[in-house]
Amino acid sequence: MLAPKARWTIGNADEGLVQTLESELQVDPLVARLLVLRDIRTVADAEQFMHGGVDYFLDPYLLDDMLPAVERIRTAIKNNELIRVYGDYDADGVSSTSLMAHLLQGMGARFDTYIPHRIREGYGLNRAAMDQAKDQGVDLLITVDTGISAVQEIAYCQELGLDVIVTDHHEPPEVLPQALAVINPKKPGCPYPYKHLAGVGVAFKLAHALLGRLPEELLEFAALGTVADLMPLTGENRLIVKMGLQRMQDSAYAGFRALIGVSGIDNKEVTASHIGFSLAPRINASGRLEAADIAVKLLTTTDEQEAEQIAYELDMLNKERQLIVEDMVKEAFVLAEEQQAKGLDKVIVVAKEQWNVGVVGIVASKIVEKFYRPTLVLSIDPQTGIAKGSARSIAGFDLHKALTACEEWLDHYGGHQAAAGMSLNKRHLDAFTQKLNHLAAEVLTEQDYIPLLKVDAVCSLPDVPIASIEQLEKLAPFGMGNPAPKFMFTDLQLGEIRTMGKEKQHLKLALSQAKEEVSCSVEAVGFGKGSLASLIAPAAKVDVLGELSINEWNGVRKPQIVMQDLRITHMQLFDWRGAGQLSAKLSALESNLASVNGRNAFTPAIVLFDEADAAGFTSTAFQLGDAVPYWIVQDTEQLRPGNDAAKRLSFDHMQDIILYTIPRRVASLQSVLHQARGMMRCYPVFTELGPDSGSTLPSRDMFKMLYGTLQKEGSLNVQDVRLMSSFSKRSGLSPAMIQFILSVFEELDFVERQGTFVKLQASPAKKDLTASRLYQHRLHRQEVESIIMYSSAKELEQWMAEQIKKENHLLEEII
Repeated sequence: MLAPKARWTIGNADEGLVQTLESELQVDPLVARLLVLRDIRTVADAEQFMHGGVDYFLDPYLLDDMLPAVERIRTAIKNNELIRVYGDYDADGVSSTSLMAHLLQGMGARFDTYIPHRIREGYGLNRAAMDQAKDQGVDLLITVDTGISAVQEIAYCQELGLDVIVTDHHEPPEVLPQALAVINPKKPGCPYPYKHLAGVGVAFKLAHALLGRLPEELLEFAALGTVADLMPLTGENRLIVKMGLQRMQDSAYAGFRALIGVSGIDNKEVTASHIGFSLAPRINASGRLEAADIAVKLLTTTDEQEAEQIAYELDMLNKERQLIVEDMVKEAFVLAEEQQAKGLDKVIVVAKEQWNVGVVGIVASKIVEKFYRPTLVLSIDPQTGIAKGSARSIAGFDLHKALTACEEWLDHYGGHQAAAGMSLNKRHLDAFTQKLNHLAAEVLTEQDYIPLLKVDAVCSLPDVPIASIEQLEKLAPFGMGNPAPKFMFTDLQLGEIRTMGKEKQHLKLALSQAKEEVSCSVEAVGFGKGSLASLIAPAAKVDVLGELSINEWNGVRKPQIVMQDLRITHMQLFDWRGAGQLSAKLSALESNLASVNGRNAFTPAIVLFDEADAAGFTSTAFQLGDAVPYWIVQDTEQLRPGNDAAKRLSFDHMQDIILYTIPRRVASLQSVLHQARGMMRCYPVFTELGPDSGSTLPSRDMFKMLYGTLQKEGSLNVQDVRLMSSFSKRSGLSPAMIQFILSVFEELDFVERQGTFVKLQASPAKKDLTASRLYQHRLHRQEVESIIMYSSAKELEQWMAEQIKKENHLLEEII
């Protein structure tokens, strides 16, 4: 077995509606199913989803306060007043600021832009910046992607005689700022039907209203900020991103061309994923490590050479940011594990002095990815004691709502359900952490802490030829709210298992499947899943959940699965019989289990099939002593812990079991398999630790012959090579057979050893040969060897699976 990382849920689609869309739209059945699963209920909605354009944008004047905002801006332009666009330092804020700059320039306005420094000024409006604006003659301040919570700062602007228009998309507080206009689709009472615009989306609607037409020339900026801020790609956002990406393929802006070029993207194939993973991180790098003004300059310059130079600088900043994040993530993981060890395992809150506050959001995302817990990462200023940070959440836990419940400790906070920012004094961190964990315990169940992957369809490989995969692009762009379709493939045969990447961090599988006499094969790639390679047996049947794509190489196009998760539902056997370097194998196994399962990693369990095996165990190839737990099979066929490590564990919970020595009887192996209820992977070694070897059982006449010789001679010097060789020739018994018979006699107390001599006991008690464990072992050895030594790995796995199945059936009957 191999457990999946997530819960897999399969979407249920109305089959009648699927057939209707397939027929009416003339699309692949798979595309029709995916449309229904995206809650597309009519042909008209499906047409809009796949082919919607300019005509489907909403009236910008449905946004509350849009009219007074437009009138004030037009008055400012007419009167040549100085307008300042005040933005945020993330990619959404930079995109919004750049969009407004192009808009105002095109309208002939006198304007400038301002983005606060993340470290020196922090998020949002501040009084010093307002004073500066007044001193520099600013008449009108337009906020973009910020301002909805700046009640006091905007009140101060009024005192200064500075008009303010707020455009924002963050969750509004109970008390709104008293600005000239507050434009936010989430504002209470706002009739705008689509509530999920990014900050740049709200700025785009302001441009729409000011120009009296859809500003298609600004769609690239709107698309960049929408994807970067993880807004759902539904409704109007979908139109913005889809049309923006089309324009980005041959951008009219020097900044976009340079940014795409330095990111190594073919500008003819820019996707939403490219924005999220390549373009946006480079834009964000400026605000995280330096000042975001440089990114605004990139997106507003018309100078090709300047654009290329700035794009190069942003690329270097992004590389620097990656190194900083890497170091912080390592430290944060340690702190997260320490917090969980204290029992605070519902919400992770980690803080440290002088962490780079610009990357705490990225670090929070990495922690969520690893631990799947709502996470807050804060940097503490050692002088002021103020901790500033960012949070990322999981499904089911509303961060903004939780922070509101903790506002007694917070100096500032803002955000939405999935992401937020905050600041507080470090002396409140413990109480703050306790409260968040308490809130999470009230609303989240244990199931909520297991990631959920939604499967759009269960397919076989022959169901998805290249033509069907190509049609999936009708549903693009993919992202939040419109994820790339995910498919589940079951019972796949393995052809090859290998790792890729400099550090072997990626997994590649060759998979095949036959259906109705049609056989198909495909390559599956799992990024960051390289550690799973050693936990997949060559004979395993694999279930895969992933996205479909087309891999093109040297003009050859092949379907490919990009794996999000995989599982194996049957017990796996890894054949270690006759293998060397067992200590290295065990060490690698433990390392891989730790890599895959983290702090919840299971230790492998070793089984010895006889009490006599324990004596020689620690001097074997493993050379581990008490480092790894081992169990010993007793005469009753029950297991007893062989060391302290085993005493602390329960055998029936062990997932990886190493059958180290040879079973004395088939029943012993069957008993272990029945007791190994949690076993997912089995590693048979079946080595011989004791002196016994071979499977030939001497006849009773042979025992009598040797006993008679001892009676006649009185004793036998077993170290006398000439004597033993002579006796072997005369009796027809091999030296090994003689030693075995003598060991049986010794076990039954028929003989005793005195130095190198074996001598009959004076008056031995009568015992049958079957009372000897060695005799019993040899008696059953041939049957044991036929199963465990002379079988192939596949045959042994099938035999073990049958024994486990029999036990399960027996338990079901009892229950």
